[in-house]
Amino acid sequence: METVVLGNQGQLVLPQMIRDIYQWRAGTKFFLWDTGKGVMIKPVSPFPVSQLESSDMPSVYQGTPLSLSDMEKAIDIEAGKHK
Repeated sequence: METVVLGNQGQLVLPQMIRDIYQWRAGTKFFLWDTGKGVMIKPVSPFPVSQLESSDMPSVYQGTPLSLSDMEKAIDIEAGKHK
């Protein structure tokens, strides 16, 4: 547990160890909200949270299903293009 001090301009300096663990750099934006018992801090995600389709949803893909072998061949072809 670390202790931080509120500065004159209302700023808190997060300990280096915490910044390193979460890879927070200068300029990282955070959400803050009152929990009723304290304040929660969470970094703003650079990407919107994605939701996976439910497994009982019909597939969006309409083509013929590929075999594992066909998928591996396609990956090898693409990987060869980027060597």
